[in-house]
Formats: sequence, structure tokens, C-alpha cells
Amino acid sequence: MHMADALISPAVGGTLWAAAGLLTVFSAKKLQATLDDCKIPLMGVLGAFVFAAQMINFTIPGTGSSGHLGGGMLLAILLGPHAAFLTMASILTVQALFFADGGLLALGCNIINLGFLTTFVAYPLIYRPLAGSQPTRRRIMAGSITAAVLGLQMGALAVVLETVLSGISELPFGSFLLMMTPIHLAIGVVEGLVTATVVSFLWKARPDLVEGLLRSRPATDAHRISLKAVLAALLLITALTGGVFSWFASAHPDGLEWSMFKTAGKEELEAPEGGVYGFLAGIQKRTAVLPDYDFKKSEPEAGDAAIAEGKEGEQESQSSWPSVNPGTSVAGLVGAVITLIVAGLLGAGLKRVAATKPVNR
Repeated sequence: MHMADALISPAVGGTLWAAAGLLTVFSAKKLQATLDDCKIPLMGVLGAFVFAAQMINFTIPGTGSSGHLGGGMLLAILLGPHAAFLTMASILTVQALFFADGGLLALGCNIINLGFLTTFVAYPLIYRPLAGSQPTRRRIMAGSITAAVLGLQMGALAVVLETVLSGISELPFGSFLLMMTPIHLAIGVVEGLVTATVVSFLWKARPDLVEGLLRSRPATDAHRISLKAVLAALLLITALTGGVFSWFASAHPDGLEWSMFKTAGKEELEAPEGGVYGFLAGIQKRTAVLPDYDFKKSEPEAGDAAIAEGKEGEQESQSSWPSVNPGTSVAGLVGAVITLIVAGLLGAGLKRVAATKPVNR
């Protein structure tokens, strides 16, 4: 559900950029008072895990579409809303800058849709009441699936509203919404199941790592797994996901691209040339070291464009699954490392700032 700049007007994009910026400052200030030494490495490692997990699209049977894990709900349950929002913002910024996944103008929209709506709305208002202060595996499952589904429905509605309010595309509100909501319902169910599985495991093994559940189920030595072991396991899964499992991603368009095609007959729209669009596209072209999660391809000369286009079409028709691609593996590993560093340093920086502030007595 990463929006491209072609869907967003500068007014809408700028407004959501401002909103995302204010939420980032708010979350950073709130987190300074509650951030502990355990949460700092978790921000980096979970950020890297979600980055890698988002590379794996799974097919939605009978639709010709696919979806991928959003990760906002998982982050909120394990980190709390403020740390989760900052971690998701880090993931989306890394994706936009280094992999050209989502537009720079639309970055604020993507942070609101994938970060704010899950961590600040779906998590406290849906998941927490359902999971309760005395959770069971069944309540965690029900809360995760319900919150993931409704969180993605809110995100899908936000995408449609932001697109229609921008008024630069040919996507009508009713038809676009009619395509977006059911496909993201299916994606939400899968995300909820994955979230519930991970949370249930940690709830049994290290309940102190599950935000808000420490008082209800304190860890005991008999059931405690060391933090280092948990982090090592997550890093191993992250490396396998980004480096190997990403080869098995579905080749079908994701839910947003599928909805656009069903509505307007195109999976991608062209952004206006020049102005803020051209400026931001130029920045993204320079910063994207692995665009579309692959090695950069040299641009053909004008006279060879037709030949290159023909060869590309021939290669696409002969593509196989799984798509064993070293470029994808490198992108998955590099992106996970960058996200780990960005989110981890963000947490460490906030902790250091909090430590230097005088204590009010």
C-alpha cells in the first residue's frame, strides 16, 4: 500500500508530511520518558524484520492480486505506539530513499496510512480492549486479526481519500474504494495471523517484551529466553527472509496496484513532470542505490530503446517462479541493515537525550 507521487498533489502531500513530522516529534518526546535499554535494540531488529517481511508478497487466491505484511500492528504490540510509529517511519523512509518504494512526496501519506492508523488508532482502540490485561492465546489471535483487518481498512480508505482529494488522477472515489476495501480485507486476515503467531510465541517465552503485558504475566526463570537469543533469532529470520525467502514473492500486483488497474486500467500512473514532482524524482533517482529492490540497470541509448523494450518484454514473458535474483537478496540484506541502524540509532539517540535532561524534583 505504498503510494506513489503520481497519486498525490503537493497540497495533500505537504499536509501529510507536516502531520507525520508533528507525530514524529510527539512520539520522540513521549518515548524519552519510557524508553528502556531493552527496547532500543528491539526497535532496530524489529524494524529490520518488518522491512524484510514487506518484501514478500503473498498471492490472494482467485484475484490475481497479492499483499504483504504491513507490520504496524506487530510493532505496536511489541514496542508500544510511540516506538512503533518511529520504527515504521524509519522503515518507510529507508524504502523511499534507497529503494524507490513509494514516492518522496507521498512519504507523509504512507507514514500516516501504515504507521499512525495502526499504532495510534487500531492498536489502542481495537487490539488492547480485545486482548485485555489477562490475555490468552485465543484473545491475542482475535485481537491481532481484528485490529489488523480494521487497521488496513482504515489505511485503504485513507489512500482513496488522499488520492481523490489530490484530484490529479482519473481514479473515482466509489469505484476505487470498491476495489481497495475487499482486497485489503484478505490481506488483513493474513497479517493478523502472522502477527498473532509472533506475539503468542513471545508472550509465552518473554512476556516482558510484549508491551502492556508485563504486569499481567511476569517472566519467570523457567520460561525466560535471554534477550540476546530472541534478537539473534529475529536477525536470523530477517536475513533468511530478505536474502532467500524474498525470491518466492508473488509476481502479482499488490492490492493498491491491482485496485488501480481494475479502476483505471493501469497499475501505475505517470506523475506530472517538472515542478516539485521533478525535483523529488531527481532526488530519489540519486539516492535509490537499489531501485525496485534490484541492481541498477543502465539506461539504453535513444536508438536502442525499442530493442531494449522488446528484450525486456521477452524476459518478462519467460520469467519463472521462484525468481532467484542476487539483486533482490542484496537489496533485502542491505535494506534490513540500514533500517536496523536507523531505527536503533534513533532509539539510542532519544535515550541519550533523555539521560542528559535534568530530573525535576
